[in-house]
Amino acid sequence: MPMNRRINRPIILGVVGDSATGKTTLAAGIGHILGSDRVVTVCTDDYHKYTRAERADNGLSALDPAANYVDILEQHIRLLRDGQPILKPGYNHEDGTLGWPERVEPREYIILEGVLGYSTRAMRDCYDVKVYLEPEEALRVAWKIQRDCTKRGYTLAEVTRSLEKRKYDAVNFVQVQRTFADVVVRFCRPGNDTEEKGARLQCWLTLRPTLPHPDLTPILDAGARNGLQLALSRDIDGKPVDVLEIAGDIDSARAGAMEGLLWSLIPEAGHMRANVGQFTDDKDALITSHPLALSQLLITYHLVKAALGHYAI
Repeated sequence: MPMNRRINRPIILGVVGDSATGKTTLAAGIGHILGSDRVVTVCTDDYHKYTRAERADNGLSALDPAANYVDILEQHIRLLRDGQPILKPGYNHEDGTLGWPERVEPREYIILEGVLGYSTRAMRDCYDVKVYLEPEEALRVAWKIQRDCTKRGYTLAEVTRSLEKRKYDAVNFVQVQRTFADVVVRFCRPGNDTEEKGARLQCWLTLRPTLPHPDLTPILDAGARNGLQLALSRDIDGKPVDVLEIAGDIDSARAGAMEGLLWSLIPEAGHMRANVGQFTDDKDALITSHPLALSQLLITYHLVKAALGHYAI
């Protein structure tokens, strides 16, 4: 932890996005950087009211707030922020059944990841840093098919039907939360490479002025030729934002330079350099992605700064 930490309550990170957008992978890497003994991660998708079978019967999707205990989630986020333990509902994501509740003790950093984490004002007021994930839709669909068919017992036809059924709820309940994020993370396939789903994906980080982002000019002066580019742009709502583009085939030396800069800004976590940016691909191989690593480090930077009182709310 920062030796001069000024905030005596837990620092809370929100990671929100549609199903299969990479929330768990992003959150796991950030937790690793900060240290597993200092971080507790809560899946807000565990607050489902109904089993998978019950949702099929009543016509609700898991993305609909009416199918979730949003009021209890809101209360629990506030309790965790105040340093109080919670009794989190249990949900088995593999078979879609409700499980036993779990006692969760707050730690120095709390990561809340799921689809509805910013759905009320009271929730949003509790976060120190808010991230939204929106990968290219075709990529998200590929990730969802891979995960749901291999780990959650769905058939391809069932996943396809679920995606179609969820379209309305995704737009009206999940995607509307994008506007509240400090950082929007978007992974895309490079060019026309429809087969790429992992290490060589390119990434756009939309950096909103709701947080003071670090000065990256020391490693951006060579421009996009080396795989990194920072540009002033307009977000989908027309507001000015900075967009950091990280090429999927970024040169390792250039990626290492930016990683080194970010590590230098969070020296308290420097002993955790190994394994950042790692994920398991569809062949269960452990792969490293420079764009993923840089995204995780940038978000971790903001959490450490929040702990130092720079973003006190």
